[in-house]
Amino acid sequence: MTGDLLIRSVRPWPNSLDVPPVDILCSGGLVASIGATLDAPPGVPVADGKGGVLLPSFTDAHAHLDSTRLDLPFRPHSAGTGLNELIENDRRNWRTAERGVAERATHTLGRTIASGATLVRSHAQVDVDSGLEKLEGVLAAREAHSGRASVEVVAFPQCGILREKGTADLLEAALRAGADLVGGLDPAGYDRDPARHLDVVFDLADKHQRGVDVHLHDAGSLGAFQVELICERAAALDMRGQVTISHAFALSTVDADRQRELVDLLAEHDVAVTTVAPGAREPLPLRQLRWAGVRLGLGQDGIRDYWSPYGNGDMLDRTWQLAYRNGFRQDALIEMCVDIATRGGASVMGHTHGLTEGAPANLVVVPGDTVTAAVMDRAPRTLVVHGGNVVAAGGELL
Repeated sequence: MTGDLLIRSVRPWPNSLDVPPVDILCSGGLVASIGATLDAPPGVPVADGKGGVLLPSFTDAHAHLDSTRLDLPFRPHSAGTGLNELIENDRRNWRTAERGVAERATHTLGRTIASGATLVRSHAQVDVDSGLEKLEGVLAAREAHSGRASVEVVAFPQCGILREKGTADLLEAALRAGADLVGGLDPAGYDRDPARHLDVVFDLADKHQRGVDVHLHDAGSLGAFQVELICERAAALDMRGQVTISHAFALSTVDADRQRELVDLLAEHDVAVTTVAPGAREPLPLRQLRWAGVRLGLGQDGIRDYWSPYGNGDMLDRTWQLAYRNGFRQDALIEMCVDIATRGGASVMGHTHGLTEGAPANLVVVPGDTVTAAVMDRAPRTLVVHGGNVVAAGGELL
């Protein structure tokens, strides 16, 4: 794939109706030139942006492709209340899905790409019940779409690390099998021993030189304490820029002074945060995190799975949810949500994303008058470009 492309008639990040259309020339997978009327070099394909809104492609910074049931027959939600019941409900049901993990993950990843996301971080459950089967399914999906998106995979101990003997060994096997990061889950609230849990996670990360992404649902002072423990380990192992806390509900469930301390701590140690704009939790302090310089991304979480009937594979839809859940009405705040869903998530994954010359040509064109209008309307994506190649058009994969 050459990565050479001329995109005609797009409006880069328009925040008003009078932003004129331009052409974008991509060369070698990068944005080479932006101008009012550009000529296509010989042999370079041309794509029509139809005057649409040009954005950096979306980043799904927190997905669970291994559990998706998107486009399969609907199953009523059967879990009880609480985290443990959700986990056990998935265990009871995942083997009876109409399709295997690889096929389901590949399909949903394709839908995600077609809707404009070309950077994805997916967690893959590793435990004594499923072994590496779910990980292998997500790795297969990554391979199937290798030319369409860049995908990171987290070896995720959904059932804890200390509760079941052998999980730590499976996490190491997952890293050897191709996982890019090692995950964790509520070291205190679920595994009941935050120091030991995090020692396993960070020891594996240090040994294999991989990143860390810890699910932290624990709220209030308990969650805040674990944020501190994670930052301490990131500092001790010189892992600035390689650690993420997913959900981080503690940030929105402590008082303002404590919240400020935690945000400053995350910024000091360059520990990133991802949110999924949950419906039943207080939103994270988005503006405070960004003002402090904390890398912040958005993800879809589970997509129509045994945890929840919600999710459709569309990151623009999730961006709307982020803005809605925060009560944002002003265009600037809605655009901030788009930035979190594009450049923000890319920074969490260690990528540079943008609309400037020299930036990677990872782009999406959305019909709309302005960025905010595109979020409100969420029309099928006109073009999705990865590495300078059109990978989807009109909402369908190519």
